[in-house]
Amino acid sequence: MSSRSTASRLSATTAEVPMALYQQVKDHVMRKIADGSLSAGERVPSEQELVQEFGVARMTANRALRELAEQGVIVRVAGVGSFVAEEKPQSTLLRIANIAEEIRQRGHDHRFELIGVRRESASPEAAASLQLPAGSSVFHLQGVHFENDVPVQLEDRHVNPRMAPDFMEQDFSLIQPSVYLVRNVPFDQIEHVVDAMLPTPEQARWLQMETDQPCLTLTRRTWYLGTPVTWVHCVHPGMRYRLGSRFRTDGGSHDG
Repeated sequence: MSSRSTASRLSATTAEVPMALYQQVKDHVMRKIADGSLSAGERVPSEQELVQEFGVARMTANRALRELAEQGVIVRVAGVGSFVAEEKPQSTLLRIANIAEEIRQRGHDHRFELIGVRRESASPEAAASLQLPAGSSVFHLQGVHFENDVPVQLEDRHVNPRMAPDFMEQDFSLIQPSVYLVRNVPFDQIEHVVDAMLPTPEQARWLQMETDQPCLTLTRRTWYLGTPVTWVHCVHPGMRYRLGSRFRTDGGSHDG
């Protein structure tokens, strides 16, 4: 198809609502991905190829590819080209997710690396979150969850010893901290809050990422009969993971 006919076809589809040329090029690439013409890992047409196909300026093609990369749709590799990004794994927000189970359901391998678990005096923030007097004794656990040996979650958890007195005695190479708590400590309330943030140098080191790359942090608290059980930060590299859920209006939920 000639450049003129392709450009005419695109313009015709937007005759009633004018659309910027770079957006037309973006939409064309996204349609190719949506209909399966371009699959994850496949090469996307280069700037020069888009220029020739659509008869647009090089800066227009560059903007289209740049914005697709910023939105996580494609990955650009300097000197090599642009490729359709792999779909990001997703964790649910409507329940306490078992990340190991989610990873295995995708056909991937899960591994948990314990950084450390100890009893310590609660920081002011931890004490407030667990509704304990300042300086109270709490359990503090840190560990990293891997998907196919790629770190996808840093778990930083504080636990109320009164609600889970045997927490420190568990072998967390055999059972995940969240799984142990769900199985052994009742809860009747859950709070989830998601924040976008930049990682600290320590978090970036454990997650094998740069400090200028954004993270999604899921902060969860659980209660039983009005008493907090646990307060946990789950830090995910934004370029590798996403958080979300789908629910029915009748009150049911669909995790995905």
